Amino acid sequence: MNIEKHLKKLIIKKPLKLDCGKTIKDFPIAYETYGSLNSKKDNAILVFHALTGDQFVTGLNPITKKEGWWSYAVGPDKAIDTNKYFVICSNVIGGCMGSYGPSHKDPENNKVFGKNFPVITINDIVNAQYNLLEHFGIDKLFSITGGSMGGMQVLQFISNFPDKCKTVIPIATTSSHSAQNIALNELGRQAITADTNWKDGNYISEKTNPAKGLAVARMAAHITYLSKKGLQEKFGRKLQEREDLKFGFDADFQIESYLRYQGSVFVDRFDANSYLYITRAMDYFDLARQFKGSLSGAFKKTKAKFFIISFTSDWLYPTQENKDIVIALNSIGADVGFVEIESDKGHDSFLLDIPEFLNALKNFLDKSYNN
Repeated sequence: MNIEKHLKKLIIKKPLKLDCGKTIKDFPIAYETYGSLNSKKDNAILVFHALTGDQFVTGLNPITKKEGWWSYAVGPDKAIDTNKYFVICSNVIGGCMGSYGPSHKDPENNKVFGKNFPVITINDIVNAQYNLLEHFGIDKLFSITGGSMGGMQVLQFISNFPDKCKTVIPIATTSSHSAQNIALNELGRQAITADTNWKDGNYISEKTNPAKGLAVARMAAHITYLSKKGLQEKFGRKLQEREDLKFGFDADFQIESYLRYQGSVFVDRFDANSYLYITRAMDYFDLARQFKGSLSGAFKKTKAKFFIISFTSDWLYPTQENKDIVIALNSIGADVGFVEIESDKGHDSFLLDIPEFLNALKNFLDKSYNN
C-alpha cells in the first residue's frame, strides 16, 4: 500500500533543538484535520494522541481501515463537534505514521535511523507540533485536549505556550510517570529488544521484524489499560471455544486468546523502534522537575481555563495523580474544573462510549465557546 498518498505532511524547515542536545531540521510532521477553520480562526482544537495513536482521530483511518481512535468523541454533533470546531491532530515525532521517526532515513548517511534516531521527550514532541499553529495562521487555539500521553502533551503545551489557548482539557493523565509506569514500559521495551529479529534496532535494513517482542509489549501494556472488574466481567475464567482444559500452553482461556489477538493486530500497524522511543519520552516526563520541583510553577503564566477528567477504575493514571494537577492549579488561583467519571473500563475509558464522560466534555467545550 502507498501510505504516503494518504498523509498530509508539514516539512518543518527551522531547526528544533531537542532536550538530548541534538538538533533536527527539514523534518516532516504528518497531520490530519476535521471540520473547518472559521474566519476569526478562533475555533481550533489541537488534539494530542496517546502512545499508540496517530493523527487519524475519527472516521475511517485510511491506512488501517479501522475507525479512528477517538471516533466516539470527535465528529459531527459529537462531544468535540466538527460542525463547530476545527480539529487538528498530528502524529508525534518518533512515531510511525508519517512524522519524523526511527523508520526514516538519516540525511547524513541515507540509512534508516533505527536506534540512531535521537532520544526525544514530551517537550520535544510538543515543540514540534507548535509549528502547526503557524502553518494554519492560528494565533490562539480554542482548546487543547488529549488522554494519557496526550494529556501529558496538553500539560507541556500550556506550560510552554501559556497564552496560546483558551481552554485546556487533560484527560486520564499525570504530570510525571510513576515508578510503576516506568517499570511497565521497561517490561515492554525489554520484550522488543530481546526478540532476535530486533537486530540491535536495524531490523528494517535487515528485512526482519521483531513482531513477537512487539506483540508481547502490546499485551503487557493492554492489561494496564483495563480494570480488574472489567476483565472479570468480560472474561472471568471462561474457556476459549472448548469444554475443558487442554493441559497445554495454547490459549485455554478467553482472556489469553484476547490478549494474543491484541498483540497480533498491533504489529501490523506499529513500529517496534517507535514503541521504544515514545515510551521513553513518557518515562522522562516530569513537569514539576522542569520548574525546580514546583508543579504549580508550570502554569503560573497562563490565564487558560482548565477542565481535568479522571476515571474511577483507572489504575494506570489514578484519580489522585489527576487531582495533584488540580491542587497545583488551585494553589495559584487558576480557573479549574474537575470531574471523576464512574467507569469500570479502566484507563481505556477515555476512548470508549461512556455517556457521562462525553457529555461532560461536550458541555465544557460548548459553554466555554459561547462565553
